[in-house]
This record gives sequence, C-alpha cells and structure tokens, in this order.
Amino acid sequence: GYAERVMELTTKSFALTKKIFFANLLRSTLGKLGISPFRKEIMGVSREYDELLERILVEHEETLEEDDQDKDMMDFLLEVCRDVKAEYKITRNHIKSLFVEIFLGGTDPSTHATEWTMAEILNNHKILEKMRQEIDTVVGKARLVQESDLPNLPYLQAVVKEGLRMYPPVPLVLREFQESCEIKGYYVPEKTGLVVNVYGVMRDPDSWEDPDEFKPERFLDYSSRPGQEEQGMKYLPFGAGRRGCLGSNLAYIIQGTAIGTMVQCFDWRINGDKINMEETLAGLILTMANPLKCTPVPRLGPFSF
Repeated sequence: GYAERVMELTTKSFALTKKIFFANLLRSTLGKLGISPFRKEIMGVSREYDELLERILVEHEETLEEDDQDKDMMDFLLEVCRDVKAEYKITRNHIKSLFVEIFLGGTDPSTHATEWTMAEILNNHKILEKMRQEIDTVVGKARLVQESDLPNLPYLQAVVKEGLRMYPPVPLVLREFQESCEIKGYYVPEKTGLVVNVYGVMRDPDSWEDPDEFKPERFLDYSSRPGQEEQGMKYLPFGAGRRGCLGSNLAYIIQGTAIGTMVQCFDWRINGDKINMEETLAGLILTMANPLKCTPVPRLGPFSF
C-alpha cells in the first residue's frame, strides 16, 4: 500500500542524508573537481516520490467533486491549485514538495523523539506519576488529552522539552558562513562550512545543571518567561533563526498530545528494572540502539472514549 511505500522511501532518504551531510563538508573541493556525489541516488529517490505522489493526486482528483467525500489536506490543496482567483498560486509540484517535507520531517524524527521521551518516563516512576496527576486533574478521565489542553499542562510540556534537550532528533546541523569573520582570534573565510553540535550544546555543563540527568523541572522555571531558554541559544532541538525547523510548533503539539495520551490511558510494563538508553545514529537521526519494547495495560477500564 501507499503507507508501506512512503516508509520505504523515507528510509532511503534518511540513509542518503548522512552521505550528503559529509559530502557537503567537502562541497568546495568537490565542486572544483566537478564532482556531484550521490546525484544519481538523490534523483532516483526524488523520481520515486514524484511518481508515488502523482498517483495519489490523481486518485484525489477523481473524488474531489463528490459532495459527501471527507476532504483531507491534499483535497484542499488541490482546490487551491485549481482556483484561478486564489491569492497564492500553487502547482502540483508545490503540493508534492510539501508532502515530501511532511514525510521526512514528521515521521522518523518525531517518532524517535517520542520514543526517547517515553523511555525516560518509564525509567522515572516519579515523573510518570507527576504527569498522570496533572493530566487527571486538568483533563480528567472521561476524554483524551487534546491540543487545547497543552497550555494548561506545564509539566507535560516540560517533559517534552526535556526529552528534546537530551535527545535532539538531529544532533548535528550544517550551516555555512555567509561572510568572513573572526572568532576568538581565528579567521573564518566566507562560505566555510560549520557543523553545530546541537547534542553537545544542550548537554554543556556550563549551561545546564546536571546535563545528563532527565529533569523536566528545569523548564518549569521558564513558565513565567516563555521562550527565554531558546533566546539564550542553549536550547536548540530544532535549530534556530531563519534556518530553524518550521515544524517545531507542530512537533511540540504532536509529541505533547501523543505522550500525554499514552501516560493518561495506560500503565506500561517493561522487561527488567530499567530501559537501556544506549544511543546510536541512523543516518543523522539519534535513535535508541535497542528500540523501546513495552506492553500497554489499560488503566481507565473499560478503556473506551
């Protein structure tokens, strides 16, 4: 099906990411030699995405005129694409590009970030109980956690932020100097590649107390000063500035509601006393060396909403 095909292409894309990342570090040298590494692989994956999304677009076009058809994001984008009076003109290629971005930015990174955070929660029973108490008080047990609840769940938000601090989905970020400058006596020429160790920045003991410990409470100090931790350039799970991740707010919402719902609805059983938190890289994504395995046990019996 389409879902399996998207997963296959996403896996291919992330495998390429690591190669492209390191090739970019040598871009100047390779460019002088007229070498474009991995171009064939990149074009191949792009073509496969294009063919898949074209088939999906055609299927949506065939049902677009049906009044009783439930419309989704692609349907609305197609309507805008067809609207000659639309304020913003978009093409089929724009729609395809948008969905590729959603597939790449909204699948693997968010999945692994949620997995890391849940593993830390299950390793810290006091944190789990504190989250559950907050959710039961604010949301109750008659419905699920919703996006609109998140502003009233500061501890849940702190847990999500702490998970992203300790386990940023993309631990290394590549940037380029747009002009030459001097840093601590070192001259840096224009167009020099810069690798930002986001993982290291957010575990720097000069910036964070007990940086290797999972302490959501550290973010509660910012509740009366929202955004202050980001302004200090110490908290960079999504990068920063104009090149920062555009989906950061959506990521907070998705992880907040997903983690909140899992804590609200289930108790969790694990093998042994603690979950192994050993790290590894899959492409450029920080992943668990031993994927999280746990068993959900409904706690709201009967579990139905």
